[in-house]
Amino acid sequence: MSRLPLIQPDTATGKAADLLAGVQKALGVTPNMTKAMVNSPAVLEAYLGFSGALAGGALSAPTRERIALVVAEENGCDYCLSAHSYIGANIAKLDADEIEANRHGRSSDPKAEAVLTFATAVVRARGGVEESDLKAARAAGLTDGEIVETIAGVALNVFTNYLNKAVDTDIDWPVVRHHQH
Repeated sequence: MSRLPLIQPDTATGKAADLLAGVQKALGVTPNMTKAMVNSPAVLEAYLGFSGALAGGALSAPTRERIALVVAEENGCDYCLSAHSYIGANIAKLDADEIEANRHGRSSDPKAEAVLTFATAVVRARGGVEESDLKAARAAGLTDGEIVETIAGVALNVFTNYLNKAVDTDIDWPVVRHHQH
């Protein structure tokens, strides 16, 4: 049971109602995470803005889902793991083997694996990566822009992981549980 109220679109007012209506229109659903975030409309607006801006960047949607999967696994966030397993399979068209590999920082796509290797280093070091991590990312073909976007993707997903874990957001996706580390 969520520790904060999940604001329902039909009872929301003002900016909260407008933001939730936008989520529903864009996604066709209003995930519980957004209903929790909109306890502060500024938080939902910030999340949508950050996520939307990254969607216009160099990293593809499947690669952004892969980052979300490895970060959720690393942080033990079952809400995000459930959401991104579903989105990864149904929107980004990643197969089950790829999703499982992505959760562990691996990919059948060499460029995606380079992103995930770097993303894993970023999340494990809480940003304090080594020079060798940057060199390896560049050697694997990542541009400086892709490196910065990977860091941003990790940060965005750390935010959603922490929010959903702190709030204990009710999972409204087919449930996927993280592996115990």
